[in-house]
Amino acid sequence: MAAAVVPALRCSLLQRWPHRCGPGVRAVPGAGAALRPCSSRVAQDGINQPVIDRIIRVDHAGEYGANRIYAGQMAVLGRSSVGPVIQQMWNQEKNHLKKFNELMVAYRVRPTVLLPFWNVAGFVLGAGSALLGKKGAMACTVAVEESISEHYNNQIRTLIEEDPEKYKELLQVIKQFRDEEQEHHDIGLEHDAEATPAYSVLKTAIQLGCKAAIFLSERI
Repeated sequence: MAAAVVPALRCSLLQRWPHRCGPGVRAVPGAGAALRPCSSRVAQDGINQPVIDRIIRVDHAGEYGANRIYAGQMAVLGRSSVGPVIQQMWNQEKNHLKKFNELMVAYRVRPTVLLPFWNVAGFVLGAGSALLGKKGAMACTVAVEESISEHYNNQIRTLIEEDPEKYKELLQVIKQFRDEEQEHHDIGLEHDAEATPAYSVLKTAIQLGCKAAIFLSERI
């Protein structure tokens, strides 16, 4: 079922971006006044569209993948003692994805064509790490969130070099999400991620996969 949702999502975004964000779009719950709904598309004058395309496309893909990772972890550990912790982080990732769905429409950015692959790969990574137990799931969280935080920091530097005032709202969104991803990273460490057998090997492998996913999603 989840795989079937992806083409529909892409179709919906592509159909809607020339006009407006669409009816019923609301601010992200608990995200603050800065993350308001985009009632119309962003004015394109003076915007470095290729840079914005890459940033929003890859961030949308990353948040989509993160949602699938947490979905996989919850499928395995949802009823365990760590289930509520994973659910809490997943809820924040859902808010991140919702916001980037809105930003894709506002900035007229197409989604990556790799969404169906990230749909499956994210769930497999989440469920696979959870099968190693609570520590394995948290090791996956640490590896992924560390990569995402670093990537968001790179984007923040890029937008500041471009024009911090022009991209003020987008910078605020990315900074807030970067901070929340860092919180997830710290939660993973607090729940004994580093005690996972072969932690360094697992972390390195996952982060190499994250780098490849970022590279591809920016461009395809």
